Amino acid sequence: MTKTPVAPTKSSQARVAAQRFGGKLAGMVMPNIGAFIAWGLITALFIPAGWTPNAHIAQLVDPMINYLLPVLIGYTGGRIVHGQRGAVVGAVATVGIAVGASIPMVLGAMIVGPLAGYLLKLFDEHVGHRSAPGFKMLVDNFSAGIIGGLMAVLGMLGIGPVVQWITRGLGHGVQALIDAHLLPLVSVIVEPAKILFLNNAVNHGILGPLGVAHGGKAIEFLIEPNPGPGLGILLAITLFGSTRAARATAPGAIIIQFLGGIHEIYFPYVLAQPRLVLAAIAGGASGVLVFSITGAGLTATPSPGSIIAILALTPSGGYSGVVLGVAVAAGVSFLVASALLKFGRGKEEIDKVKQVANGGTLPV
Repeated sequence: MTKTPVAPTKSSQARVAAQRFGGKLAGMVMPNIGAFIAWGLITALFIPAGWTPNAHIAQLVDPMINYLLPVLIGYTGGRIVHGQRGAVVGAVATVGIAVGASIPMVLGAMIVGPLAGYLLKLFDEHVGHRSAPGFKMLVDNFSAGIIGGLMAVLGMLGIGPVVQWITRGLGHGVQALIDAHLLPLVSVIVEPAKILFLNNAVNHGILGPLGVAHGGKAIEFLIEPNPGPGLGILLAITLFGSTRAARATAPGAIIIQFLGGIHEIYFPYVLAQPRLVLAAIAGGASGVLVFSITGAGLTATPSPGSIIAILALTPSGGYSGVVLGVAVAAGVSFLVASALLKFGRGKEEIDKVKQVANGGTLPV
């Protein structure tokens, strides 16, 4: 007797769609993690608040985050869509949004890179393949140049301003929550934005200026750099991740994230299973609540968000509130993430995850 195949439910379809989307985003980032680590280490070591300040070497920091990392993301996104030709136009298009923006455009690169590659793919499928053999190289080169150039201009004039508009909207939302004394709810905005690699935009473009405006010690400097939520998620993956690869790599990511302050290292884990963003929100909100109750704050924005940098910028006598807030955030995010991972009992989902994950992603 043959079994009738069971039609997938709407919830399972939505989950697979979310996993597929997260897998594609992570697929653009994971091959470039080394570049993120390089930038994070240079930042941690050589900026004025770093471990070994060096003004000359610190000049690398801004060009890397503003140009190198977005271009790498756009290049990889274009390559995923249409191979090497897609990678080239993705990189060219990303330069447009990087030059035309005043904030790091990692998110914009995730949009314009694959889009440029997709447009070139459409051209090759419907027009390029019809060119005469003697003109194929000419058609290929000019089509890539024209589409890449147009997308660079579109990114500079259209996509970049939209992303900046979103950033300004987030800033208004944060300020409204502060004015209403509902600061813990800011994590509902900040944590998802971080996972989409808007962490630097949120930290330096929104929360940092708010903290500076308040003068002296400010809680705004603690909200985004708090390493607690990421630490809790990585601990949960270490113990309960549904794949051996995730469990094996998460401990190393903990060191990079918590001590090195490179939060980007845990974003792909969440992108691979977007439901884990709930753990990040719960942990972040809990940490902010403790910071608010204890009156914790920092004297400046820590960059990177390492526990070492955070403690270095903690005013005298304020260590207990800061440490308690980080610990509570880590504990809450660990418990929520563990529950979402079914405390290791969700291994039956491995096959589904493998089907939707791209090469280089880390399903958890």
